[in-house]
Amino acid sequence: MNAAQSNAIAPGPLSGVKVTDFTWIGAGSFTTKLLADMGADVVKLETATRPDTLRMMPPFKDKITGVNRSGYFADRNTSKRSIALNMKKPEARQLARLMIEQSHIVINNFTPDVMTKFGLGWDQVRDFKPDIVYVAMSLLGATGPERDYLGYGHMINAMSGLLRLSGHPDRDPTGTGTNYPDHIPNPTHAVFALLAALRHLRRTGEGQFVDVAQLEPAVSLLGPTVLEWTVNGRNRTRMGNRHDELAPHGVYPTAGDDRWIAIAVSRDEQWVALAQLLERTAWLDEPRWATRVGRLHDAQALDAALSDATRGRDGQELMTALQARGVPAGVVLDCSEVITDPQLVHRRQWVRLDHPEMGNSLYSAPPMHLSVTPAWPRRPAPLLGQHTREVCHEWLKLDDQRIDELIAQEVLK
Repeated sequence: MNAAQSNAIAPGPLSGVKVTDFTWIGAGSFTTKLLADMGADVVKLETATRPDTLRMMPPFKDKITGVNRSGYFADRNTSKRSIALNMKKPEARQLARLMIEQSHIVINNFTPDVMTKFGLGWDQVRDFKPDIVYVAMSLLGATGPERDYLGYGHMINAMSGLLRLSGHPDRDPTGTGTNYPDHIPNPTHAVFALLAALRHLRRTGEGQFVDVAQLEPAVSLLGPTVLEWTVNGRNRTRMGNRHDELAPHGVYPTAGDDRWIAIAVSRDEQWVALAQLLERTAWLDEPRWATRVGRLHDAQALDAALSDATRGRDGQELMTALQARGVPAGVVLDCSEVITDPQLVHRRQWVRLDHPEMGNSLYSAPPMHLSVTPAWPRRPAPLLGQHTREVCHEWLKLDDQRIDELIAQEVLK
């Protein structure tokens, strides 16, 4: 998609909404990406004196490092504009205040007192902008005995219990392979709360403080595990690929180097179909596996037998055959296969945008389709400070002479 095509996209559901964006790194940046892809005018405040950490994280385009070459940063910041604002300068903090005065939403994911030190904490902002939707996404929230803790997604994995539940029971915790809270629960919970506050603003004219403690959305996904303890006194731990109610339930080798297929059986007819398709009908009379669902006897032996049966099979063909018989199955794809997956291609999961420095680059589209007010990446991720002059003209009503003065004073840096 080129710039002309991007501009031709119909207005999104948040068209006309202005967002002053102080977020950086993971969860906060993905939150504002969703807003920007939905049509909001999101201006990211950043500075060359301390660039967003994500700008310096791989992968880099053509393996060349640089603040404008991180694919990780790019995918987290589509559709946004960037203004270089050195918040160490009093003049910069005043400009940030003026931006907030023009905004519907201001959002940050700093520890609680950082914005206050800028003179832009919730209590300070509501005095001059009572109709603002003010979103804060600190690790543990704005109140409580641990409010000042600093942390990132990996700490949330640990503190929420996700790490304890991830891995094999006889080994150390392995985690989810990524900072899961940064990608799913925290940005989506924040956007949901933010949109509720924005609707309240439109109906009543009242702003409000949205305090998202990033630990809590992650914990909220562990409801059954918490209930196991509070109701049944059972302290859950790692169980590998096992499942309380489904068996077999795991990932099994197929033909080729490091090729695998996931199979999950939930009903007796699926178990029969699996055994027949793999030409292992003797399994159906095996007493160790007769009572399977939730109370499987000797699951380890079944996994070993199933692995022997799948090891020489073509994964794609086996998946297709199992699915045709009503057995849930999916091959394990690598990154290149995910990008070319026919279903994801059909659903337009991937979009190409022309980045000023990285050129034609691949981006993730929003994970939902809106038929009337489409949410879609409208521009590539910004260069650091790329839109400084533009935003100063549009939002702050500064002329070129004043902008040049502020650049010389390193206020706009």
